[in-house]
Amino acid sequence: MATRTLPVTDATRRRFEQGMPALARAASAQMEENHPWYRALSAEDRSWVGLVAQAGIAAFLGWFRRPDASLAVTADVFGTAPRELTRSVTLRQTLDLVRTVVGVVEDQVDQMAAPGEEQALREAVLRYSREIAFAAAEVYAQAAEARGAWDARLESLVVDAVLRGEADDALQSRAAALGWDAVTGVVVVAGHARATSTGESLEVLRRHAKRLGVDALGAVQGGRLITVLGGVARPLQTASELTVCFAPGPIVVGPSVPHLFAAGRSARAAMSGLVAARGWPEAPRPVLADDLLPERVLTGDGQARRALVDRVHHPLVSAGGALLDTVTTYLETGGSLEASARVLFVHPNTVRYRLRRAIDVCGYDVTHPRDADVVRIALALGRLADVPRRGPPRPVAEPPVATTML
Repeated sequence: MATRTLPVTDATRRRFEQGMPALARAASAQMEENHPWYRALSAEDRSWVGLVAQAGIAAFLGWFRRPDASLAVTADVFGTAPRELTRSVTLRQTLDLVRTVVGVVEDQVDQMAAPGEEQALREAVLRYSREIAFAAAEVYAQAAEARGAWDARLESLVVDAVLRGEADDALQSRAAALGWDAVTGVVVVAGHARATSTGESLEVLRRHAKRLGVDALGAVQGGRLITVLGGVARPLQTASELTVCFAPGPIVVGPSVPHLFAAGRSARAAMSGLVAARGWPEAPRPVLADDLLPERVLTGDGQARRALVDRVHHPLVSAGGALLDTVTTYLETGGSLEASARVLFVHPNTVRYRLRRAIDVCGYDVTHPRDADVVRIALALGRLADVPRRGPPRPVAEPPVATTML
């Protein structure tokens, strides 16, 4: 249903046009007084806001001179302002400015309108301010859409750089653009993506991460959902809260690193663990990449091999021969305290005591089946690493052939 416009005379139009400079000054003073954020704007941003206001006033005057023309305010009113202005002035603040200007005009209607036409002028200003508000919403919606698309491209590039282990200047600038240059407590989580669009999968991830109060960057690559989480104090617990974002299957949590530029190490471990997780069907969900070290070794992960040797073999060797011999004997006898005691010529309590010491030294309890497998593989890797390298065998010289003097 069309809104009927009350008629106005040329006298009201001329008086309103002549009074516009005074109205603009009054509106500017009112914005200075009522809105601290406006006073905090830079001189450049304030000048752009002034240009937008002038464009709006000019458009209103053009329509007010032709009251029979259709009122269709478009986003062109804001076309003179740069896109960056939408970052400095929010949509809510823009609407505050519109309300301030409308309030100033309403206060001056009685002085600017011809006698008997006050209501017509007031209705015209209100109708135009409504259209300006809709046009502003359109501008901000377009800016948000463009910014979201650009941020999504930046996010994908950052995650890709993390997966490749590239901590160069490009990563630094992109991370700063996304607000990740000062984020600490970073961890990479990898799993399988749900059978939805990439945008929907990432939106679900961001929504849950925001609810948990952590930062999140994500990407879907080859059916895998990889997320870089920041501000994480308890990685495993945080990943447990995000399991709904992943499809059924393993979810692997890489080690925590101090910042984004060291996240390549966490990403390598998480991706390697995702491949190796099939070797441990009973693994918890989610599971730490460090808990998959044996399976990662079987897939050829050199980093996992070195980690096992450094965490298990070397500490047990450094702790003394008795401790290493006890752990080795216990594993070789199938986990029997009595059999180990007989082989070592000690009391079973001594074996039990040494096994408890081994937990303090390497962190694994060989009386637990899973930990026993880990230690067994670690000791084997350590023994292989300790074998001295030898060159090719020297050819054996043939004995001289005996000759007989004829």
